[in-house]
Amino acid sequence: MKRRLLALVCVSASLLSGCGLMPGDAERHTVTVWLMQHSASQEYLDRFTEEFEREHPELDLDIRIQEWTGIGEKVQKALATDEEDGPDVIEVGNTQVATYAEGDGLLDLTLESMRDWGRDDWLPGLAEPGRWGSQQYGIPWYAANRVVIYRKDLFRQAGVTAPPKTRDEWLTLTEKLDTGGNQGIYLAGQDWYTLAGFIWEEGGDLAKERDGLWRGTLDSPEALRGMDFYRRLQALGDGPVDADEEHPPQAGVFAEGKVAQIVAVPGLASAILKQNPELEDELGYFPVPGKDAGKPGAVFTGGSDLVVPAKTDSREGAIEVVAALTGAKWNTDLARTMNYVPNKAGLAESVAGEEGVAAMAAGAAQGRATPITPQWSAVEADNPIKEYMTKVLTGADPATEAGRAARRITEALAFD
Repeated sequence: MKRRLLALVCVSASLLSGCGLMPGDAERHTVTVWLMQHSASQEYLDRFTEEFEREHPELDLDIRIQEWTGIGEKVQKALATDEEDGPDVIEVGNTQVATYAEGDGLLDLTLESMRDWGRDDWLPGLAEPGRWGSQQYGIPWYAANRVVIYRKDLFRQAGVTAPPKTRDEWLTLTEKLDTGGNQGIYLAGQDWYTLAGFIWEEGGDLAKERDGLWRGTLDSPEALRGMDFYRRLQALGDGPVDADEEHPPQAGVFAEGKVAQIVAVPGLASAILKQNPELEDELGYFPVPGKDAGKPGAVFTGGSDLVVPAKTDSREGAIEVVAALTGAKWNTDLARTMNYVPNKAGLAESVAGEEGVAAMAAGAAQGRATPITPQWSAVEADNPIKEYMTKVLTGADPATEAGRAARRITEALAFD
């Protein structure tokens, strides 16, 4: 598919030995790339395409922008069929790779990852969900994770001179901020991605696999400690206990009220400033604190991986595209252009000049992903973690509710 062949006709067998390409001509291949809307600016894509095609004269790029809505079904269809104009490279959410790899729809890129692309240096929150079994199918492209966005003016008013370095300091500081009509922090009761980070920081997990079977583990001692920290922090503000961070959108709450802190991706600042431009010089950022000073806390890492369909007939060209987009030059360029975290911790210096992105990059080194199983989407569809959180925050026994939620997770992960 997608080949542009120079038609060469040799009129007789006697001329066959002289039949070939004229100087300057070459057999060319088109590599079709599906990228998601808003992942990269058009200016970035134009620069990348121009340089890539100049350095690979045998390849043409056909970059097609996709919308996130309905993309799962569209990708599954592309992987299952051998369409003439199907994709050779696809951008997918980092937690989606297992779903697509399970049906043998993706090309195994383990060799290239280990030999050429520095797999051991990738951010774990992107690299780990890109694996299925022992094979690497998803190649980390960019990352984004939560940080603490805070009001510098409210910190000054409370006599707080520096961001906290540990979780204990964070609690003490937030309690100091939660006074005089100000909320120390706005933390919605069902912000389960933030809770996941606290659980991971304690050494727990949302679910674990043993002997091929998954079970929910919210009832482990470590996970219960993570929930207890969430409960103590959430109480230092007026976040609703029965809603997530989008109901209402926390950007609006932060912009309009006297809220000292929220936990969000730095990009949310644009929405805050749109509603309250007066905060332009008052927004600060720091990584979610960990238990120990000098090491940020664990956080959920979102972002995108690049995959190659197993059915591609432009295998080498697709691999060249993935290598270029995820390599140091174009990966750091993307991070600076779009305020992302690069795919390797060693590239974080490229975004050090942006306070919010620098905080995000520091936290990304401790990034994690949701359990790597295609069935995890079933857990999120009828999310028992949210209900569990609300019940604990309204006074129910944590161990009892954690056990109930863990069983529901186990049931969802067992469905096949």
